[in-house]
Amino acid sequence: MAEVSKVVFVDGVRTPFGRAGEKGMYWNTRADDLIAKAMIGLLERNPSIPLDRYDDVAVAATTQQGDQGLTLGRTVALLAGLPRSVPGYAIDRMCAGAMTSVTTLASAIGFGMYDIAIAGGVEHMGHHPMGSGVDPNPRFLAEKLVGSDALSMGATAERIHDRFPHLTKERADRFAMNSQHKLAKAYENGKIQPDLIPIAIRSEAGWGLAERDEAPRPDTTMEGLAGLKTPFRPHGRITAGNSSGLNDGATVSIIASADAAKEFGLAPKMRLVSFAFAGVEPEIMGIGPIPSTEKALRKAGLTIDDIGLFELNEAFAVQVLSLLDHFNIADDDPRVNLWGGAIAIGHPLASTGVRLMIQLARQFEEHPEVRYGLTAMCVGLGQGGSVIWENPHYKGSRK
Repeated sequence: MAEVSKVVFVDGVRTPFGRAGEKGMYWNTRADDLIAKAMIGLLERNPSIPLDRYDDVAVAATTQQGDQGLTLGRTVALLAGLPRSVPGYAIDRMCAGAMTSVTTLASAIGFGMYDIAIAGGVEHMGHHPMGSGVDPNPRFLAEKLVGSDALSMGATAERIHDRFPHLTKERADRFAMNSQHKLAKAYENGKIQPDLIPIAIRSEAGWGLAERDEAPRPDTTMEGLAGLKTPFRPHGRITAGNSSGLNDGATVSIIASADAAKEFGLAPKMRLVSFAFAGVEPEIMGIGPIPSTEKALRKAGLTIDDIGLFELNEAFAVQVLSLLDHFNIADDDPRVNLWGGAIAIGHPLASTGVRLMIQLARQFEEHPEVRYGLTAMCVGLGQGGSVIWENPHYKGSRK
């Protein structure tokens, strides 16, 4: 029987995230081309790995049709120039697609069946709006398997406000504003750019180059957020300003065993400690990362106090606040989303999990006093996903 191998995050990159729709920068770009170009950039950054040594490619997408269909892992591997001997497959766990690509391949590596693999995700929400082509089983509602709100992510976020009245709209708006400001500062200080792969884009004005995220609003104010409409409920609390947007983008990463990393002369950016997924009521899916994080901590033999850096997906500000509140962490805790999150950057569904990992890996480099970090996110239909990572640069003195 194979021994369990240590699994490491070698490297990760992403495209700049665009706004979905005809006015978005990727309207004339195919989804599979987006992630193929990101993958080419990742391979070029890691030339010491022979292309035929990749054991598998897992690519996630929530809407697997059109330019996001045809077994993405395999088709993108071919488009990116990997040898035909390298297999690939597609994954769907909605928002946690890329995260699941990583954990699934990590499991194969940990079991000793794989040495090194590529995991990522893509979502072109302009070409494939959320829910397009979906035909929910009528039994869901007829037999009350789920409530009607379960199929509307914004409605589920409103339910978090209902359940926890102390998580006010003002707190959500302030968290959202801070996300915008933190991202703007991160761009100003050159924190985001090193892991972006520029993408050639075409519009009515001709050819151009996407080099930055398209959605950020660095001039966001509390006054501006207060006046926004609440589309999911009259006089509600969820707005476009305290939620992630509709976006297009792709992420991709290299996952390997510690032995393979050493063989190829690679310096791992993180070591995987534990991961967990959990289910919750679909009607209030945003609390999903709470039980998945508790589960991952338990499996690792750690407590929340051991986590020195958090990369939490900001599907909705209130959803992040519910996790912070549960673990008695302040809204503005400096360990949380140092460089902003999805409210500012964007959330192209199945790609986001690896975006969280990319940012955590960079932050580990700057914080050798931190030993453990967490990437976590809520998932549609009532799920949460959490991955705990160890910092290879850890020097002690602080958790």
